[in-house]
Amino acid sequence: MKFWPKKGCWGAWSMLLFLVCVVPLSKNIDCNTAMNILMQCDEEAVVNKSSAGVTHICIPRFKQRYAFIAPHTENQFAVLDTLKVSDTVLFLISAAMGVEDTACVIDDWGNGILTSSFSQGLPTPVVAICDLESVAPKKRHDVKQSIQKLVNKWLPEEKIMVLDKNVDGVNILRKMGNQKRKSVLYRDRRPHLLGEEIEYVPDDKGTSGSLKVTGYLRGTVLSVNQLIHIPGLGDFQMLQIDAPDDPNRINKNAAGTTDVTATTTIRILEKCDPTKQESLVSENIPDPMDADQTWPTEEEIEMAQQERKVKKVNVPKGWSDYQAAWIPDDAEFQSDDSASDREDSNDEYFEAMSEDKSENSEMENDFESVTESEIAPNDEKYDKEMDVFAEKEALEKLKAAKTDQQFPDEVDTPMDQLARIRFQKYRGLESFRTSPWDPKENLPSDYTRIYRFQNFDRTRKRVLKEEEDKDGALPGWYITVHIKDVSQLLWSTFQETKFPLVIIGMFPHEHKMSVQNTVLKRTQNYNLPIKSKERLIFQCGYRRFITNPIFSNHTNGQKFKFERFFHPNSTAVATFYAPILFPPAPVLCFKEVKDNLVLVATGSLLSCNPDRLVIKRIVLSGHPLKIHKKSAVIRFMFFNREDILHFKPCKLRTKMGRTGHIKEPLGTHGHMKCVFDGQLKSQDTVLLHLYKRVFPKWTYEDLIVSCVNNESMETA
Repeated sequence: MKFWPKKGCWGAWSMLLFLVCVVPLSKNIDCNTAMNILMQCDEEAVVNKSSAGVTHICIPRFKQRYAFIAPHTENQFAVLDTLKVSDTVLFLISAAMGVEDTACVIDDWGNGILTSSFSQGLPTPVVAICDLESVAPKKRHDVKQSIQKLVNKWLPEEKIMVLDKNVDGVNILRKMGNQKRKSVLYRDRRPHLLGEEIEYVPDDKGTSGSLKVTGYLRGTVLSVNQLIHIPGLGDFQMLQIDAPDDPNRINKNAAGTTDVTATTTIRILEKCDPTKQESLVSENIPDPMDADQTWPTEEEIEMAQQERKVKKVNVPKGWSDYQAAWIPDDAEFQSDDSASDREDSNDEYFEAMSEDKSENSEMENDFESVTESEIAPNDEKYDKEMDVFAEKEALEKLKAAKTDQQFPDEVDTPMDQLARIRFQKYRGLESFRTSPWDPKENLPSDYTRIYRFQNFDRTRKRVLKEEEDKDGALPGWYITVHIKDVSQLLWSTFQETKFPLVIIGMFPHEHKMSVQNTVLKRTQNYNLPIKSKERLIFQCGYRRFITNPIFSNHTNGQKFKFERFFHPNSTAVATFYAPILFPPAPVLCFKEVKDNLVLVATGSLLSCNPDRLVIKRIVLSGHPLKIHKKSAVIRFMFFNREDILHFKPCKLRTKMGRTGHIKEPLGTHGHMKCVFDGQLKSQDTVLLHLYKRVFPKWTYEDLIVSCVNNESMETA
């Protein structure tokens, strides 16, 4: 499949169109100055600007066309969305900022853009220096060399250029048209379009309508029956695809000069077929009567009646037998006496709180006598900016993460509860690596809502092969896409933001929900550990969403150990519910820190496999009391005889490499006699490993413009 149309598709001359994203590496750089130089660098250049802010520059002597767009630097996601569909990125650096300190030419915002763009797939780069004429002639060479060294850390093979004069603009355009194109695989396999002319047509009800987006198609063939995704709006169906005349097409008239052809006709390329169009249903609807129904036997009915007679349940006063039958076995209700005692204790607690408040008020009166001169004004300003609650939360997280690193997975056996009840969902394994575990066992109810494949890799190959043979609009065509059922409220909110309207064609099944597994590596931007099931923002391929993932180690095998924390300078696999996406696809993970977005991890999509076994391990520890050859008396692992008999089949291990098993309990207070493969040492610790499978929570939320505004993410 060729990515550009054949010769003659744009009129008299076959001209390649390059979409260039202009990105300054510092917020103080004005892109308009650079754009003016590029528009005026050639006298024969034909310049045209669309309503969406895309500037078209046609250079007849190069037989090439360029489309420049400068996204707003106030929104990091707007820049990333534009880079997803761009062929070239033009990075701008100010030379005037590097006279005193070269490190200032790329600020924190520029470093974040570079890190994110490299992680999601960087288009073909070009680096240009602006304002070099403002530097003293004797210092220009040194400033340029120092900036070159700084750029080489990010782009080792890229040679920087100067953009101050018209000649410099011609050289940059020539380089953009002649340099080797860099392929971004996940983008080039899908059709994508940057909206240049946008029109919203409301329907009769006034709540929704159709959206007409016009632009140049890139990537692969776009079919009207497939689904499309718009970052910030969501997934939609299409009504039809039109082919209007290209307003930027260049023709040569009789006088030998060039002119721009105006749009006169519109041709309908394809209309949707409801029988072939993909559905927007994303979740499977389970049948509550799908389970096997069996009628109990007479013996089972008699046993249930006897258990009901023998079982005694504490029931609140006034409850009937029918109401008491609904009380679960593990439910415990307190009597009215205990409730009254609890109310008395609450009264005492509130009285104590009132006394504390009175004491605090007296202390506050004492502090009021301190003069303002005794407190430095800088300290007051610093204390106002600091979030004390966030500091305490970070301290608790650091303590928990440090404890998890020193004593991995170790938990204390409760003394007030039976261990066989507290850990009834866990099981022992002879070997974590080789012991069998059925992936279809004890699945949660959320698994009835997702879709899965018998063979994910085979389905991926079949879908990619079918995409190569489908019919539709070809890449390079100037088309109008009619998008169906766009909410009017959502569209009005989208217009207020500074997001570019980008259309990305989706593969079959990519709208359906499943379980995604992504490999992530921590960045240097965030030094605190990230806890499992913590709220994070993911950008997986072309899609952005909010979810609470669980983390596991990235190893070979059939089972993967659950990680309570995603530590800095480490690699882990994040598992969560999300729509299906066929790899390869880059993954960016963001976290909200004080109303700002911080890139905390980057990686790639591993698979969409709901059968990945994420196993949580807990370790019960005991200490030797008496040691005699290969046998020893162990205490503090359990505290009653029944728990020892319950966990007797489980295998024991020690921190010094010994293995053994429980032989018999001693007494009724938790001492037990154990036998090992060698003599223990008195400082050794006996461990009992228990395992259970964990699943992510269904917390998926598509990151649309309403979420962006509510969460103050556009200032990231």
